[in-house]
Amino acid sequence: MAAKIIDGAACGREIRAEVAAETARLAAEGTTPGLAVILVGADPASEVYVRSKTRACHEAGMHDRLIQLPGSVTQDELFGAIDGLNADPEIHGILVQLPLPPHIHPKAVLERVHPSKDVDGFHPLNVGRAFVGDPRGFVPATPAGIMELLRHERIETHGRHVVIVGRSLIVSKPLASLLMAPGPNATVTLTHRHTVDLAQHTRMADILVVAVGKPGLITADMVKPGAAVFDVGTTRVPDEKHAKGYVIKGDVDFDAVAEKAGWITPVPGGVGPMTIAMLLRNTVEAAMRVHHARTKGERRRMGV
Repeated sequence: MAAKIIDGAACGREIRAEVAAETARLAAEGTTPGLAVILVGADPASEVYVRSKTRACHEAGMHDRLIQLPGSVTQDELFGAIDGLNADPEIHGILVQLPLPPHIHPKAVLERVHPSKDVDGFHPLNVGRAFVGDPRGFVPATPAGIMELLRHERIETHGRHVVIVGRSLIVSKPLASLLMAPGPNATVTLTHRHTVDLAQHTRMADILVVAVGKPGLITADMVKPGAAVFDVGTTRVPDEKHAKGYVIKGDVDFDAVAEKAGWITPVPGGVGPMTIAMLLRNTVEAAMRVHHARTKGERRRMGV
């Protein structure tokens, strides 16, 4: 029986509609959520992704700002741009588009963004808060999107075995923490490129998440019948037959695995749209915190 294709685009639209409604409410009360994106250099894939984020901000009614810096920018100059946004009351969320040029240290840059505006959830303080379940921390958008899809599709996680292929701080490790937390209560196995006999692990997964950026890595013989398969991979593969000269491929052999799995996300149209939707949700949450703090301060000054 063919798997149910999980429509991340449709779920993402629902979340973005909710975000737009909350944005309108906040704007009516004097706070318009603002998101700033810093793009360094001219990486084609990054430029496409940034345009999609900017378009999503417009559709949600948010204030957006794009700061484009040359690939030759120094780390101190980049720090200056981030510091300016940290101090800007109109900006509630800041993200620095990765990858960065080799002469700039990503860790130092991500730590420069103030945790209260780190809607990507990459600052060590937010990483730690997310790990221990502290709601003050922002959860990275992609793992948050996968959790939302699990809820949307009513895929049971309680006591289930989740195998994650990949060990990144952006997707795999925060997702493992979210899945093991009280509520989801999943048992999680993290695998990576040094794992011996990867297929032995993936075949045990009730839920399989793949996030390594290697097209076609997961084949049908590596998947348990009826498993829920989430493909996070997005790799440009040259294709002269396509108008753009390339196609986007995931880490899963979609056609073959779809005949064996119970659920599967397509690439594109699966996890990707959820990432942007959850980023917008984090930005609204950041703006809401500022708005509530300001409102509370005004009431205190008025003696209310």
